[in-house]
Amino acid sequence: MRPALCLLTLVSGLAGLSWETLWQLQAALSLGVSARGTALTLVGTMGGMSVGAALAGRLLDARASLRPLRAYAVLELLIGLSGLVVLPGFRVVETLSSLVWTRAPALSPLLHLAGIIALLGLPTLAMGATIPVFGALARRHGLSLSTLYGLNTAGATAGVVVVSFAFLPAAGVLVTSRLVVCLNLAVALAAWLLSAREQPGAHAGMVAAPAGPVATTFTPRLDLLVAFATGLVTFCLEVAWFRSLRATLQSTVSSFALMLVSVLLPLAVGAHLARLLRRRGCRARLGVLLGAAGVAILCLTPLVERFDLFAPLPQRSFFLGQMARLGVTLLLLAPPMLLLGTALPWLLDEQPGPVAQGRLYAVNTAGAIVGSLAAAWLLLPRLGFARTAWLAGLTLLAVALSFVRGRGRALLAVAGALALLVAVAGESGVGRLRVQSQSAERGHRVLGFAEGPDATVSVIEQANHDRILVIDGFETTAETASAHYMAWMGRLPMLLHDRPRTALVICFGTGQTANAVREEGAESLDAVDLDAAVLGFAPLFPSNRNVLDDARVHATVMDGRAWLRRTQHRYDVVTLEPMSPEFAGSNALYSVEFYRLMAERLNPGAVVAQWVPFHIVPPSAAGSITAAFTAVFPDALLWIDPRDRTGILLGRQAGSNQPLGRRWPGLARSALGRDLPPAIILASVRLAGAALTRYARLGVPVDDDNQLLAYGSLPAQRFRLGARMALLNLELVEKVRTMQGE
Repeated sequence: MRPALCLLTLVSGLAGLSWETLWQLQAALSLGVSARGTALTLVGTMGGMSVGAALAGRLLDARASLRPLRAYAVLELLIGLSGLVVLPGFRVVETLSSLVWTRAPALSPLLHLAGIIALLGLPTLAMGATIPVFGALARRHGLSLSTLYGLNTAGATAGVVVVSFAFLPAAGVLVTSRLVVCLNLAVALAAWLLSAREQPGAHAGMVAAPAGPVATTFTPRLDLLVAFATGLVTFCLEVAWFRSLRATLQSTVSSFALMLVSVLLPLAVGAHLARLLRRRGCRARLGVLLGAAGVAILCLTPLVERFDLFAPLPQRSFFLGQMARLGVTLLLLAPPMLLLGTALPWLLDEQPGPVAQGRLYAVNTAGAIVGSLAAAWLLLPRLGFARTAWLAGLTLLAVALSFVRGRGRALLAVAGALALLVAVAGESGVGRLRVQSQSAERGHRVLGFAEGPDATVSVIEQANHDRILVIDGFETTAETASAHYMAWMGRLPMLLHDRPRTALVICFGTGQTANAVREEGAESLDAVDLDAAVLGFAPLFPSNRNVLDDARVHATVMDGRAWLRRTQHRYDVVTLEPMSPEFAGSNALYSVEFYRLMAERLNPGAVVAQWVPFHIVPPSAAGSITAAFTAVFPDALLWIDPRDRTGILLGRQAGSNQPLGRRWPGLARSALGRDLPPAIILASVRLAGAALTRYARLGVPVDDDNQLLAYGSLPAQRFRLGARMALLNLELVEKVRTMQGE
């Protein structure tokens, strides 16, 4: 029975983390990528788990005859069956969200939260309820709750890897969700069959206090304080340090998986360590462990600040490079997370019954909610990630000092003071003297820096006076010689339209594209960007000629996909240059579903421009982007910038008498800033008509289900091809062009 329980706990942890990944992904697709959306999803899911744990504890206490294995089977069944309605349910919430936003935008966040609660309330309640059920199972079968909790966390660690690197890349969202449903149902069936070996009525003896005094570390109230504080610090630290690590590892799915494994694995080991220490009668040492975690946070933060300076870059093998990065990340995150991971399992083992266990877990989860929200919305924007981490470490030290007595308190206080001195003296000046990035030139000058709920946004100037917009360590766009295509992202669709009056620019960047659209004569221009800091730093880029000060230009902070779903505006021209395709959330701006949504907001004859970054995507991905684009805009052409060799797809819906590119009416209009003559503009069209159709067939259309760019092999291909990527893309385009006889 014990091995079976351990296996079931492990598998249910894998399924639980898989569901959380799928829920966050679907929420972003349906409701938009934003820090507010992430926060609301967090509140809805973790709040449900908190309530579920508290309610289940009371139910188990009231129903002494309830067989815990049967209760566990029912909970897993509810989680699995709920998964069948989540995906269609999000589509309903998406429709309602758009309707509400057009009539009462202020109510949109409330609808978002209500939708999350309606869809995820039942499964999250069931997930939270498993903790007191685990406690009941542990006591009945001679296990410790910390053992089952640690195994469940280890399963969650495996879930990160399996979903990110196996299920989603191979099967897509829909099939992955069905696979996870099968896991939940398998656990439910196995638990139900095993429950036949449980004797009804024995549960009463199990929930009663064990014979003799219960050895406890703290009083019940102090238990709750420690549970709340450790939940708060763990998630606050995760938000702060993850923000820094993203600057080195980049905001890709694979990098986020590495960071999450570096947190979950030490937490799982910490649960095992807690059981060993309690078995040896080290009850008084929990306060020392928490204090040591605070000291570790303070001492390691200067290293986290410099992670971009010493983190290994992949060399000969992409896989080995990722493993090396995982190892270094573990070395940084494991010490405090391991020590923090002992607290909750330690205290759960000491609780006298399911009511106390459920209450303790609920309080810990509430602390996690407060910690993550406070870090993202209050502390990071005001203090920065380093000082936010300091505050987390000092909070943990303060909690520990209130419990440790005698000489230990004095030693811990001295260690804390020295650790704070190390943190302050070791501050590297991120945001003032430099920005974190493995690609930014050393010795740059920081012109602007902002840490917000969504991302860390910086503007730097290099020695040659090039100015670069850096988002979470990635050089997204710049005023450089290699950014020539940015202006033509705006000019080309305007030149292909007979009379372009209304235009939309998604992803503002440095503003060069928006300015080009304005200079080509747009009467009304909407500029949409996910981060307010990007728009705020626009004056630092002279090339946009203060485009945001123009009365014809209207700037909005919102996910571009969410804007298209909500706005009632219709456009003659839409142009967009999203983040690098493999970055988290970017797949949604290259998918067939996104282009269909865009088509609903276009006037007849409207022209759309889409960036195809030949220098950072392999030929297969470039073909897939083209396949998705032409599936919705079949009247299309591929234009390659004659200077920096970047691709731009231009398209419109079918129905015109002449194919796109046969006429360029905008060339007859005068405009400022054009630096290419008409002959070069026309000659830079490399693929059109049948040739472009053939090129698109080389790829699989990107869609919301296959998540081809986010969860595919794109990072590994980028590593393998390296600097040859742009050349291979251009050679393939020319090969297809020659084969078609153009």
